[in-house]
Amino acid sequence: MFGFTSQDGRHRGDTSGLSWPALNQTVCALRFFFGVTLGHAEIPERIAYARTPAKLPTILNGDEIVRFLEAVPSLRTRTALTTAYAAGLRASEAAHLKVRDIDGERGIIRVEHGKGGKDRNVMLSVQLLAILRVYWRLARPEVWLFPGRDPTKPIDVQVLYSACRSACTAAGIDKRVTVHTLRHSFATHLLESGTDIRIIQVLLGHNNLSTTARYTKVSNNLIRSTTSPLDRLTLEVVPPG
Repeated sequence: MFGFTSQDGRHRGDTSGLSWPALNQTVCALRFFFGVTLGHAEIPERIAYARTPAKLPTILNGDEIVRFLEAVPSLRTRTALTTAYAAGLRASEAAHLKVRDIDGERGIIRVEHGKGGKDRNVMLSVQLLAILRVYWRLARPEVWLFPGRDPTKPIDVQVLYSACRSACTAAGIDKRVTVHTLRHSFATHLLESGTDIRIIQVLLGHNNLSTTARYTKVSNNLIRSTTSPLDRLTLEVVPPG
């Protein structure tokens, strides 16, 4: 959009040293100056806002998932984070699960009032069901599956965020890991195992397939398994000469 000139007079096409919000504030000022102050209504439309660069989500591989979860010392918090990964849940969704939401007979977890107030069903893995049964025998939750200090309220999501930071350090994982990282990893691992992206969309509760499709950009298995057009050609390795 805009170019910048460095101190040595050379033109720069990036925005190094300038945050995207600050850049957009400049755009707002310019649009106001030309459109309102100078009265040129047609000019502001030509001054586009800067789009924040889209960053690829952080993904943990299988070994890192195991190390991370095993580094969480609290039974309740570890089980909550394990559930978040196993079912691709948001932090608030995992925190607000109730005991009644676990349907072992049908093999599903009922997620009530997810993002946008929508309900959905997600899979209940056999291994997670076994983990939850052990957890239930030891913790005996009554209403909330993962109660807070006050058992009448769910666990605070900040407890989950704090546990992520501590576990990441304890496991020696050099990545910034949040509850959402587990959700990103869930989606990517499903994609790499061959699950249809439309099923992943439903499991994650995404309205638009384009939101789910970004996981194709971080799936190493898909990238490696994609054939380059060069492989369809016959090319001499050593040029004639």
